[in-house]
Amino acid sequence: MHMLHHISFGVSDIERSAKFYDAVLAALGYERVWTDAGAGKSGAAVGYGEKGGGDKFAIKLQQGMPPAPGPGFHLAFAARSRAAVDAFHLAAMQNGGSDNGTPGLRPHYGPAYYAAFVVDPDGHHIEAVINSAS
Repeated sequence: MHMLHHISFGVSDIERSAKFYDAVLAALGYERVWTDAGAGKSGAAVGYGEKGGGDKFAIKLQQGMPPAPGPGFHLAFAARSRAAVDAFHLAAMQNGGSDNGTPGLRPHYGPAYYAAFVVDPDGHHIEAVINSAS
């Protein structure tokens, strides 16, 4: 059994956030697995996961949304390779994210810990990581 079933972020603009997460999660091999039929072109919510599976991460439109949690909170997505971490970072920069740590080794976390850190358009801190030499 896995500790977490799923997690969701509130977002202020579902279309902007769906464009961002479609790109950064595709770089890691994940895809949109459902879209809610709510307001807006992309719907009021979007779920992401592995092809053929359920969502593990979702974004949900929140009107009057409070600010995202501060720098002490972040969500780390598993990457399949260092190249995927690089692609995640590039996709974030091209789709409205901001850099919070370029791709590279983080030896203070372990000798093979390779990660990139970004902030999404709503201020959520996210990471892509692989902890292996490949």
